[in-house]
Amino acid sequence: MKRILSGIKPTGSLNIGTYLGSLKNFVKLQDKMPDYEFFIFIADLHAITIYKDKQELRDKTKELAALYVACGLNPERVNLFIQSEIPAHSQMAYLLQCNSYVGELERMIQYKEKSKKQETGITVGLFTYPTLMASDILLYDAEFVPVGKDQKQHLELARDIAVRANNRYNNIFTIPNPLIAEVGAKINSLTDPTSKMDKSDDNDKSRINLLDSENIIRKRIKSAVTDSLGTVKYDPEKRPGVSNLMTIYNVITNTSFTDIEEKYDGMGYKEFKEDLGEIVFQELKPIQERYYKLVNSKELDDILDKGRERANQVASKKVFKFNDRIGLGRKRK
Repeated sequence: MKRILSGIKPTGSLNIGTYLGSLKNFVKLQDKMPDYEFFIFIADLHAITIYKDKQELRDKTKELAALYVACGLNPERVNLFIQSEIPAHSQMAYLLQCNSYVGELERMIQYKEKSKKQETGITVGLFTYPTLMASDILLYDAEFVPVGKDQKQHLELARDIAVRANNRYNNIFTIPNPLIAEVGAKINSLTDPTSKMDKSDDNDKSRINLLDSENIIRKRIKSAVTDSLGTVKYDPEKRPGVSNLMTIYNVITNTSFTDIEEKYDGMGYKEFKEDLGEIVFQELKPIQERYYKLVNSKELDDILDKGRERANQVASKKVFKFNDRIGLGRKRK
């Protein structure tokens, strides 16, 4: 069976940018692609490239797992698991490090940005995290990996490593391909619509988190940056603010940009933002209700146990096979 894989770090809080840009699309995929097996994980190993408080890390891991299910992931269709509970991820990461080059890792954007800023205390884990990311993907022979437009570099490196390993070790890995949503693949900041909505942004007003209250949701939409023209027109290059809000409207309601423009023709931003606030609130309300019932329940533990069992089954087999191809340990009889 062909496979699709995706993961997210348990840092910050899940916001509508991630929800509309990837998770909502992932929920649709589980129904559209019945012949594929889905693996989705909480990438807690990626979260520790910088120090994290132990309890906060565990709380965020549980929060994300519960939100994934609350957003519509079906445990009968998706193997949901926690990355660190699968030893093969760390094991495969080292094997891939031995098939990667320093120059490749130095070109990765996250490492380059922190190096330019001359930040102190940059960990080896931050430098080598792309090989862990490649491990996440290649362990499961994922054919497709849903990624944002700004994440293609990571997948391209995984593909390069896979091709290299295949040439050395007789086609050990499936070469992964990106799966990018045509619309909504990138939801931008509410305060700086030229930049991606980021859960680590210091400005809370830049985003709407999935667990925000109704009052906060409406306030964030109301205060979102637009422009002085006052008309609802979709033009991402010249009018990024209103276009970003229209993208949110479009992805949630499936209303075309043309129809949105026609609906608010002759009106200002006030009516549009009020309606959008209601649309976002109604989208998140059932998610929040499901989340609070699930987050501390035995049901969530059962879902994660089931996902761990299946992920371990697949991943450990791949590590064992790769070890054998490399020549590690005693030869299998």
